[in-house]
Amino acid sequence: MTRFALYENEIAAKFNKRLVTAARVIDESPLDKAIQELVKIRASQINGCGMCLDMHTKDAVHAGETPVRLALIAAWQESNVFTEAERAALALTEEGTRLADNSRGIGEDTWAQVRKSFDDDQIGALISLIATINAWNRLNVIAGMAGGDYVPGQW
Repeated sequence: MTRFALYENEIAAKFNKRLVTAARVIDESPLDKAIQELVKIRASQINGCGMCLDMHTKDAVHAGETPVRLALIAAWQESNVFTEAERAALALTEEGTRLADNSRGIGEDTWAQVRKSFDDDQIGALISLIATINAWNRLNVIAGMAGGDYVPGQW
């Protein structure tokens, strides 16, 4: 199923290593870890990245996320299990991931909710996280990396 071995190619492996290093800034930020996983899962759902969905749903469960909330991420707008801040992050994730699908970019209502829910450091981390998970999704989907084998704590 894998089209290209990202971790066995010298150039791709170097790039991936730098992307992991860049992501540490987000991991060490004040952005809530549960929100980070919700964002990673939602972007990965939109992008159809099985490898990232496998990793981030398992990491979320390992961190204590509930099955109900995980099952409802794809339908977060029609769910009542997410906080206002989580909903703002999920809205920004959807709009930031689907930039080519609409002509308006990020909606003013979404941005107002993000501003209401997060401080500047958290927003900086959130924007960076959305960009990073979209990069990972694209790398993995293009290379044909499959989900199913990830073990939490493996990477």
